[in-house]
Amino acid sequence: MAFREALLPSFEVYAKQVVKNAQTLAANLAAQGLRVVSGGTDNHLMLLDVFGSFGITGKEAEKALETVGISTNKNMIPFDPRKPLDPSGIRIGTPAITTRGMGAAEMEILGNIIVRTLKNREDANELEKIKQEVKNLCVKFPLYTK
Repeated sequence: MAFREALLPSFEVYAKQVVKNAQTLAANLAAQGLRVVSGGTDNHLMLLDVFGSFGITGKEAEKALETVGISTNKNMIPFDPRKPLDPSGIRIGTPAITTRGMGAAEMEILGNIIVRTLKNREDANELEKIKQEVKNLCVKFPLYTK
C-alpha cells in the first residue's frame, strides 16, 4: 500500500508541501533566534540547538513543548557538549501537521508558539494559554474528516 500511495500524483503534491512547511517553519524559528543546525532544511525535519540558542536542554525543551501539545524529540547535535540523555537539541518534523492540512500560515503560527513556549517554559499560566492556542489550531485541522 505504501508503494501504491507513493506512486499517486497526490503524494508528490503532499511531499512537496511537507518540505515547504519544514522550510517555512525553520526560517521562522531561525528569525526568532533558534539555531537550525544545518542552517535550514531540504527535507521533512530540522534539528534545533536550543541549548546554544536559549540556554535550555533538549530534555527541558521537549518537556515544555509536550506540555502545550507539541511533540518533538530531544536530540544530540553535532559536537554536542551535553550527554545523550539530556542533549542540546530537539528535532521537529512536519509530516503530521501537513497531513492535517496545515500550510505556510500555520508554520508561522507554530514557530511563534514554539519560541514562546521555550521562553516561558517556567510560567504555568502562559503555558496554559499556549496550550489552548495549540488546541484551537488543531481543532481547525482535524485528524479525521467525515
